Amino acid sequence: MDRKKVAQDLFEAEKECRQIAMPTVTNPGMTVEDAYAIQLENVAKKVAAGEKIIGMKIGLTSKGMQNLLHVNEPDYGHLTDKMLVLEGEACSMDGLIQPKVEGELAFCLKKTLRGPGVTVADVYNATEYVVPAIEIVDSRIKDWKITLPDTIADNGSSAKFIIGGRMTPIADVDMRLTGMTLEKNGELVNSGTCAEVLGNPAASVAWLANKLSAFDIELKEGNIVMAGALTAAQPAAKGDSFTVSFYGMGSVTAKFK
Repeated sequence: MDRKKVAQDLFEAEKECRQIAMPTVTNPGMTVEDAYAIQLENVAKKVAAGEKIIGMKIGLTSKGMQNLLHVNEPDYGHLTDKMLVLEGEACSMDGLIQPKVEGELAFCLKKTLRGPGVTVADVYNATEYVVPAIEIVDSRIKDWKITLPDTIADNGSSAKFIIGGRMTPIADVDMRLTGMTLEKNGELVNSGTCAEVLGNPAASVAWLANKLSAFDIELKEGNIVMAGALTAAQPAAKGDSFTVSFYGMGSVTAKFK
């Protein structure tokens, strides 16, 4: 298969805010390894255009989502400074195709994590603080009809993210039992606990550090790591407002215009 062509098709679809057919359909035999290579190709293009990598996002951390896509491990994508929406700012629908909102914890690192062999204890030791966060996922692939290689190639279906302003030391958070609520336009639509994310969101970050080592990539000091959604994503439209709250940790809101 032509990895460069698939990368270019996805790159142009994102730039032009349009949907394309599933790459795995137009490229039978496309593997997860192909997909990560395609993702890196487009990340390199964004960096060459002046964007800065400021962290990573982890997806497919819940058993429900893994079962849906018939996989047994998460996936990941890259976060750049262009994707960050500042808390309190409205998120423009311009440039978004079919966005959805997820609530998760963001880990802010004070030490570099480099696999293999990274443990949950290493993640605790390397984390400066955790904050409530919203990830706005989107897909350049028509109608969200994706397999694992499709979403990986599409940078983990990443679009935008918002992190809350209340910083909590990781030692003060029960990483299994802390609860989260997701409200849409003032109504509760989802709730869950941190245990939904691989039993402990720190385990998700450890998985990522170890997975990245195969590509000679490390999680750097100062990086933000979105550890994965606690509940199902909710579709977003112009005028919608979403608030994610973590018990004892504050909240963060996304408003769409």
